[in-house]
Amino acid sequence: MSKPRIKTYDRIIQESLKLFNEQGERNITTNHIAAHLGISPGNLYYHFRNKEEIVYQIFLMYRDFINQRLAVPEERDMTVADLVNYLDTAFLAMWQFRFMFYDLPGMLARSPQLQSEYHQFVNTELKSILGEHFREFIRLGLLKMDEEDIEAVSINIWLVVKFWFAFEQTSRPKSPITEASGHRGVRQVMALLKPYVQPDFMAAFQQLQARHAG
Repeated sequence: MSKPRIKTYDRIIQESLKLFNEQGERNITTNHIAAHLGISPGNLYYHFRNKEEIVYQIFLMYRDFINQRLAVPEERDMTVADLVNYLDTAFLAMWQFRFMFYDLPGMLARSPQLQSEYHQFVNTELKSILGEHFREFIRLGLLKMDEEDIEAVSINIWLVVKFWFAFEQTSRPKSPITEASGHRGVRQVMALLKPYVQPDFMAAFQQLQARHAG
């Protein structure tokens, strides 16, 4: 049985994401996207009025990815492995949607809708997800952290994740950004968390750190 054809609307989003990641969003126009897909510019404009609308739809994909993959499980207690999975997921999201973080201020300035939605996501949904994870890890005894420190540590982690690939670009200018860059970022965040890990879980934590060595 042949696979169902992907709708043009979805193909535009998927291939735009690929082009933006490979060449940068600023360097890609709607004409580039149409030519890459082998469709007319008019066909593309039938689905999207401009490039900003495509970028906005990709942001919605990113937001859904984060919300779904980082949701605290309801059917079981969390473990140390969940702590690292949480970091893996954060960096995987940054890798899959990396173009968004190369010139985020510029993209937000060009799209009031994206700016509003992004700030809403960061200040409510993401903030809630981070706090919920930390409180669950504290409740289970994996971490020991005062309530007033949760937001500050969460922000520090978000800053490392958000700007990690930009940091890699400047610190390793001759090396391409790869998934290995994300592993280095996970180790960096784990270093932030290590002082809060409780002794009973330190061995497991260090084993997980070793997974990202190299």
